[in-house]
Amino acid sequence: MQMAGLGYSEEQIELLDVATTFCRDKSPIDRVRKLMDSDLGYDPDIWSEMAALGWTAIAIPEAHGGVGLTLAEVVPVVEQMGRHLMASPLVSSTLAAQALIVGGAQTQQADWLPKLAEGAVGTLALSEAHGDWDLANIAASARMEGDNLMLSGEKLFVLWAETAEVIIASLMLDGKPALALLTADDIAGRLRREAIIDETKRSFALSLEGITVPKAALLEIGKTAQTLAHIDQAAALLQSAEMCGGAQSVIDYTVSYLQTRKQFGKIIGEYQALKHPIVDAYVDYEKARSHLYSAAHSFSDQGLGEIAVRMAKAAADGVYSFAADRAIQFHGGFGFTHDCDAGLHRRAAIFHASQFGDAAWQRAKLAPLLLG
Repeated sequence: MQMAGLGYSEEQIELLDVATTFCRDKSPIDRVRKLMDSDLGYDPDIWSEMAALGWTAIAIPEAHGGVGLTLAEVVPVVEQMGRHLMASPLVSSTLAAQALIVGGAQTQQADWLPKLAEGAVGTLALSEAHGDWDLANIAASARMEGDNLMLSGEKLFVLWAETAEVIIASLMLDGKPALALLTADDIAGRLRREAIIDETKRSFALSLEGITVPKAALLEIGKTAQTLAHIDQAAALLQSAEMCGGAQSVIDYTVSYLQTRKQFGKIIGEYQALKHPIVDAYVDYEKARSHLYSAAHSFSDQGLGEIAVRMAKAAADGVYSFAADRAIQFHGGFGFTHDCDAGLHRRAAIFHASQFGDAAWQRAKLAPLLLG
């Protein structure tokens, strides 16, 4: 069986260099904590700077005002965002753009992709109360009334919806999955902020009851399955990037503590019970990062791309959770307080695992791909 390869583009290397400096300077931990207590959850001025750098346009075709690269080039940016817990709608906007690129009608692409490239916020409304990670399991519905669609149901975990100008929602129409493009006007007054474990993000429940949109809001019906599959893989890839960055950060944070904290007259990093687990975490991080860039390199390869992405998500989920958990334990009583940065990473790891499939889910999906 052919396996996915590993490679880096010049654009990835350049973006990694710029993103490393930008995210470090713009998202120090004290700034992260300040934004956690804010209403919006991210800094709109920094978001504008990210758009000016072209990050919102990376994976959008040049014909629609984008840079014309791929999701592989988004990966190093998102990795550094995860490393510094940088709050922004970049991932949700990128995924909304991807949905339109794969399944949008020409008019929808022409109307919205240039806006997303320039920094308009986009998001997805796919999750529901049943919690199934199968994106085709949809309870929300739509029915045709003349040339309009009447929507019903509720969506959960709609990230950054408060400032989103375009929302891609999944629905059941005539017994089949469909996707519809909603605007900020369509969802006005229908959002309820959710309390989620990762306080660096903003998540909302969206009531679809009574929303009426024109039939033209539907994405291409014949491409729904392909679009949902693409969103699933794209989300897993970018989540893997964010988690790898977070794992690197929490490992660095813990190593620094182990090298400075003394107990019983010794630097605690000299104790094997602390030394060995953090080495294990670092080895697993290097493996996960290799899986990440392999998945980025192979993303568009039929068959191989899905295998590589699911391996990357499983590996990143495992190491981020383990590294953050060990960091909390190694910091003793302080580790269990809200002031310990390790706790922020542990919460981020839990939230990522709750979205688009945790490590166990990814491995279950991998089995038939590897053995079939």
